[in-house]
Amino acid sequence: MSRAIVVVPCYNEANRLDAVRFQEFSASHAAIEFLFLNDGSTDGTLGVLERLHAVDSTRFRFVHLSRNSGKAEAVRRGILVALDESPDYVGFWDADLATPLDEIPHFCRVLDEHPMLGMVIGSRLRLLGHQIDRRPLRQALGRLFANMAGILLGVGIYDTQCGAKLFRANQTCAALFAEPFRARWIFDVEMFARLVAASRQFGGPGLEHLVYEYPLDRWRDVAGSKLRPHDFVWSLAELVRIYWTYLRPGFASPAVTARLAGAGHLPSATIRGPKAPPPGKAGPPAPAKRRAA
Repeated sequence: MSRAIVVVPCYNEANRLDAVRFQEFSASHAAIEFLFLNDGSTDGTLGVLERLHAVDSTRFRFVHLSRNSGKAEAVRRGILVALDESPDYVGFWDADLATPLDEIPHFCRVLDEHPMLGMVIGSRLRLLGHQIDRRPLRQALGRLFANMAGILLGVGIYDTQCGAKLFRANQTCAALFAEPFRARWIFDVEMFARLVAASRQFGGPGLEHLVYEYPLDRWRDVAGSKLRPHDFVWSLAELVRIYWTYLRPGFASPAVTARLAGAGHLPSATIRGPKAPPPGKAGPPAPAKRRAA
């Protein structure tokens, strides 16, 4: 089976991070490893991660960030660290396991069977035989947001915000995450916008050829989410910023699109990761085995 490293961003997750479920899953999936990003937590999250690491230092590694940087930056830095380990696939997963870990092998299988795909994203479709438990208000706001994001991107994506995504570990993936995201809440949409902008400016496959939406068998709302309904308003403002930065006619972020063009904008060869950190930015920290000094 292909080797995958899944990044799990953590901010004050001591009461929601189910270490036992991670251990049980890992015991039967040797090719899947986890890299936890402790994003400046002020509770006991670091202690939970240290204990997991002590159980199996190969399967459960962590990076400790002394200051909270937000989910977007935590995921970005984690992906760059994971790429440097030369896996076949990298991805990110929500720490609350709203999407069960059992879905990860299904994502891997899709990428195994379709070499031209660049990523698999979870889709919370309410289908017969699927157990998708979302609160009505969040479901309604999610559908409205997805429709607006689809209009902005020029291609319909049913669920841009599901916190379960897996990428082929290649140059395109490295280029996608090389530059910090401008969006704090909806960096997933910004990631898609970077691909659309590069495709428009340099040619290459569009989202419909790179992205596979995988209907999840199970998903559930977990108490303690840090997102609130009023964050929907901020998300709309970020949509406007993403459009202005990447997708308005005649303009695209030169730094991002140039990186994607240099990568060939094709999901083909697996690489070891970025050769150098983004200009003016410090390189990502190495996975920690002990508490940072």
